[in-house]
Amino acid sequence: MVNESSAQKSAKGYPWWLVLLQGIFAVILGLLLLSSPAITTLVLIQFIGIYWLIAGVFNLVGIFLDPTDWGWKLFAGILGVIAGLLVIQHPLWSTVLIPATLIIILGITALVFGIVSLIAVFRGGGWSAGIMGVLGILIGLALLSAPLISTTALPMVVGALALVGGLAAIVQAFRMR
Repeated sequence: MVNESSAQKSAKGYPWWLVLLQGIFAVILGLLLLSSPAITTLVLIQFIGIYWLIAGVFNLVGIFLDPTDWGWKLFAGILGVIAGLLVIQHPLWSTVLIPATLIIILGITALVFGIVSLIAVFRGGGWSAGIMGVLGILIGLALLSAPLISTTALPMVVGALALVGGLAAIVQAFRMR
């Protein structure tokens, strides 16, 4: 019996070439975000708008194919169509508004995570939870205190993460093979 690593066990049944393609696309996206963040963000936001529009139409059509939860499907469908059309019609505003909204959501999430972690410390969660709680609060406050600066830095951070994650995926793909 061959001794498999835990990474190979978890990726069993997942084709190595698909991991390789994902890694290559992530590296390309990372390089584009790092070399030309404004244009790449504009194009990515347009793809998001097209996706929201198509997903909204599919949700609306889904009501007729499967009427269960039709209220949620109707709500999601209308919201998707409206959001998609707004993003497509107003590309420059969307390129600023969507990342800024994401920064605000990430900031609030970091604050909540930090507070919950600090509460866990007082209930016996250990110092690591306390450190993570303080870091979460600091990151949340930093994101919320300067959302425009955070928004302009977001493409660079995502680009760096995509580059590193893509290279890791490429290495993993060859390990899987």
